[in-house]
Amino acid sequence: MSSFDRLDSEPVLATVERLEQRVAARFPERGLRRVAGDLAVLAADVADGTGTIRGRLRLVRVVERALTVLVVVGTTAVLAFAFHDPGSVTRNGSAEWVGLIESTINDLVFAAIAIFFLHALPARLERGHLLGLLHRLRSVAHVIDMHQLTKDPERLRPDFVRTSESVEPALDRSQMEHYLDYCSELLSLVGKVAALCAEESRDPLVLETVSDIETLTTSMSRKIWQKISLLPD
Repeated sequence: MSSFDRLDSEPVLATVERLEQRVAARFPERGLRRVAGDLAVLAADVADGTGTIRGRLRLVRVVERALTVLVVVGTTAVLAFAFHDPGSVTRNGSAEWVGLIESTINDLVFAAIAIFFLHALPARLERGHLLGLLHRLRSVAHVIDMHQLTKDPERLRPDFVRTSESVEPALDRSQMEHYLDYCSELLSLVGKVAALCAEESRDPLVLETVSDIETLTTSMSRKIWQKISLLPD
């Protein structure tokens, strides 16, 4: 498979770590640095967890197939015994077909339920793991949005009238532009880390959640760039 056919975790993780260093170099005391660090940790968890969960799923699938074979063999043996049980034959030599058919149907239904549960178990485990990571990524996106919320370009205008409740950004024009730009980059990387969760999954719920996060981060980033465009010259 070509390197352009999939999103690799190593470049994404390296980009997140590089952005954390850039934020730390310019804003060492700001909370945005800690958010970048949290995203780097989460990206590493996604990269490591994806490989770990694949290994666990391979083991679960082996166990699932073995148990499925046992269920099929056991059900077949029970049905064979029921059809050949002398106790099921009356004095006239006719089988008690009503009870036998009812018992057969029950056995087949329970066997089908067991096989369906075993077959769906690996996908359920993978879905639960990935949805947990995606929930954390969505939370990080909202935290980033909170950090940029009070960075209003209007506060840098000479004619801005402050009130007693005005929040002081403590940033000049250049610093605010860099700060907002870092927030936009972090949101973009949240979307990329979310996309890593879908690289090995075809679960519709996981893919839908990844798409929702990408839409969310794009919308947040668009608002940030509107702020950057309004910064005074």
